[in-house]
Amino acid sequence: METLVSSSIVGLMVYFVVRILYNVLLKPIYLGNVLKRQGIKGTRYKFLHGDMEEMRSSAIEALSKPMSLNHEIAPRVSPFFYHMLQKYGKVCMSWAESKPRLIIGESGLIRSILNDKNGEFMKPPLNPLVDLLQLGLASLEGQQWSHRRRLITHAFHLDMLKGMLPAFSTSCCSLIERWEKLMSGEESIEVDVMPEFHVLAGDIIARTAFGSSYEEGKKIFELQKEQITLVLEAYSAIYFPGLRFIPTKKNRRRYKVDKEIKAILRGLIRKKQEAMEDEKEVAQLDLLGLLLQKCQLKDQAVDHDHQDDVLTVDDVIEECKLLYIAGQETTAILLTWTMIVLSMHPNWQQKAREEVLHLCGKQTPDFDAINHFKIVTMIFYEVLRLYPPVTTLYRYTKHKTNIGGMKIPAGVETVLFILSLHHDPKYWGHDAAEFNPERFSEGVAKSSKDDQAAFYPFGWGPRICLGQNFAMIEAKMGLAMILQRFSFQLSPSYTHAPYQHLTLQPQYGAPIILQPL
Repeated sequence: METLVSSSIVGLMVYFVVRILYNVLLKPIYLGNVLKRQGIKGTRYKFLHGDMEEMRSSAIEALSKPMSLNHEIAPRVSPFFYHMLQKYGKVCMSWAESKPRLIIGESGLIRSILNDKNGEFMKPPLNPLVDLLQLGLASLEGQQWSHRRRLITHAFHLDMLKGMLPAFSTSCCSLIERWEKLMSGEESIEVDVMPEFHVLAGDIIARTAFGSSYEEGKKIFELQKEQITLVLEAYSAIYFPGLRFIPTKKNRRRYKVDKEIKAILRGLIRKKQEAMEDEKEVAQLDLLGLLLQKCQLKDQAVDHDHQDDVLTVDDVIEECKLLYIAGQETTAILLTWTMIVLSMHPNWQQKAREEVLHLCGKQTPDFDAINHFKIVTMIFYEVLRLYPPVTTLYRYTKHKTNIGGMKIPAGVETVLFILSLHHDPKYWGHDAAEFNPERFSEGVAKSSKDDQAAFYPFGWGPRICLGQNFAMIEAKMGLAMILQRFSFQLSPSYTHAPYQHLTLQPQYGAPIILQPL
């Protein structure tokens, strides 16, 4: 018996050793050779850590010093990916620990991957600690994703967005009043507009999603901000199986924050459900109310044939978390970079102001006026080209697939380097690094030299951002109301230092000098 037990233990140990060797040595070498034989160049596999140390050191070096006041930001924001494409070409190979990565900066390939309708390219598997920030629709795949997307799309139809304009207006007026109060007779004031725009976007999300104000939702925003930092720390660290169960200080805090956010949202949902029992409330649904129309309460029976046509309360909570992060972060950062760029290019600031005053005077822009903003729209598109909120998108091949003449085996991660594409002279001409909104004068489709636009600030294909119209209407109204009342320029204290922190942000804030008109 003892011999049998000993043999079993030895057998298990041998199995695990062989399994580990296969995953960290034999499999990476095999996958790397498959890609190299197709002419894909790149770095050699380094046992266990791959290129992670080089990625970290290049990022630390780039972030240690600011850059000159120009728009060639890729070498600072993503130095490793940028230099890889410069050295090895638009499709090249690197290593994320023991996993091969294809870095792609070619428009046709990126478009094909984003336009994948067969589920061949999926979101890459992440360690469970990072999953705390995998939110609702953004984290789903396959049939589950398609059902969820279909259920919530109606909440972002233009007719619904039109009904949200009063909430947009109320929040924008609060921002203007706050700045005018700060001005208090002064000829000019300095304001860091980045936190100001986070408050604005947060207030709009709170009003349109929950029928409340920023102050009421402030606790959620603070917790989400903390969770982003905690999760990004986990993402950049090495993860081993079972790490999430070790009660470290950071782990305990991550799970506590997640629990607190869900508890607050569950309370908001309960209040909304009670309010919706009043017929007057149903006529004035916010985004949460629209989601709850599709929500199947636990104490209700579910028709098996229609179980995919409902959301659970937990589903709604995840979508609310996504609304809070995506809805606040992307719009706030877009407005921040737009103020910075228009401060760098005062001629375009004046052109935008003249358009707004011509269409609206000093009145709050209505939907028709917003829909007729041409110069303002061109400016936003050009800012999104030069400073896309998300600079890289990641996909993963769960199965062997073919694309662009390449045979990609299962288990390969693709890095879609959007920032490089947006700055590539091949698609945007010799002035690719310059701010030139005129390139969007005939719309997005004809903006680049490619047969289709090489422009993906909101993604592309079936997973294109559902809230892009929401974000653009919100941003247009906010900028228009600022242009009506203020001129602005960069503060002498502004330091140009774009960096990636969930979204592309100014590392040292965005101090702007405001002057009343």
